[in-house]
Amino acid sequence: MRRVRYEHTGGPLFLEDVPMPTAGPGELLVHTEAIGVTLPVVRKVTEAAEPIPLGGEIAGEVVAVGAGVTRFSAGDRVTGLCFGHGYADHALLNETMASPVPAAASAVDAVALVRSGLVALGALKAARPTPGEAALITGAASGVGHLAVQLARLRGASRVVGAVSAPTLGKAEFVRGLGADEVITYDSGDWGEPVDYVLDAVGGDLLTPAVAALAPGGRLVAYSSGGGSVRAYDLLVGAKSVIGFQMARIARNEPGRYERWREELWRLFAEGALRPAVHGEFALEDAARAHAAIESRSNLGKVVLRPCRTSSGLA
Repeated sequence: MRRVRYEHTGGPLFLEDVPMPTAGPGELLVHTEAIGVTLPVVRKVTEAAEPIPLGGEIAGEVVAVGAGVTRFSAGDRVTGLCFGHGYADHALLNETMASPVPAAASAVDAVALVRSGLVALGALKAARPTPGEAALITGAASGVGHLAVQLARLRGASRVVGAVSAPTLGKAEFVRGLGADEVITYDSGDWGEPVDYVLDAVGGDLLTPAVAALAPGGRLVAYSSGGGSVRAYDLLVGAKSVIGFQMARIARNEPGRYERWREELWRLFAEGALRPAVHGEFALEDAARAHAAIESRSNLGKVVLRPCRTSSGLA
């Protein structure tokens, strides 16, 4: 089978032929039809000291199951988070990380909705929003951010502000089309009227203006892999708070909650209330172009790899 790998920090990414893996205890062997590309994986390629398997969200058809698997069998359509080699024709998926894909949804729908949607929904729930509050979403055009904008509106936000890296490439129009009332850029001197909560996907130097954008008593939920720090004094003077959110902890330690959130996302999708957007679909051999779309922050929605398709979409 084919898979994407790299040999040193920064790449390049390349395709290699390797033997088909075998499903071990509790594992599913999945013929991948769609693979989600995420900023954390892109950052690991460019920053990790040692090469790592390129994992992430996958969707496809189960072709074999390992010992002890009870919820799935060959022929089932599934999606889930792969911690091993996911940029491949076939990938191993732990049964606890897998969920069924509804008949009306495609594999691309699944990778655009489930993992990114779980992060967006979990971060929103961590903010403890109440109807009528104002929200600000950073990375609002990203795979997670574009769903967070929609979910904040669905949860009754009175005003939704989308923050993006630049107003070019149609980002402002895209984010407004998702339901945002306002769109700002990170370098704006004025982020507008204060908001009650911020869902931050960027981190780093952006944390300072994000905290400043909060009204007294406001909450910032940090779920970025970008790091950064906040001055305690900036929190103290406005009785503000910062809440860290990590999806992996929920997935590993609270499977019941994880499953309820997945069911909520699929329900909203079936109702047409939540619309995942796909920036582009890239063949496995074009994985570097897919990563470039994320690195340049040019993507409008989710970037997806399709092992059996030719590329469509711009880096």
